[in-house]
Amino acid sequence: MTKQIQFGEQARKSLEKGVNTLADAVKVTLGPKGRNVVLDAKFGSPTITNDGVTIARDIDLEDPFENMGAQLVKEVATKTND
Repeated sequence: MTKQIQFGEQARKSLEKGVNTLADAVKVTLGPKGRNVVLDAKFGSPTITNDGVTIARDIDLEDPFENMGAQLVKEVATKTND
């Protein structure tokens, strides 16, 4: 498999889109009016949670560069949760 490479503004926009996608999924759980999120499980029943770290861990994006941005946020969230 060949490696894909992005540079400059295109790379920043791809990473930012991944970060924003993950942030949009997590931000609905924040605050006193925070809502629950339903996570589809590959096996078993869906999971209902309002824990941002759990939601972040479950998200994988199709675009590899956007997924890298999401992975960066996941790493920070996991270290913060420890």
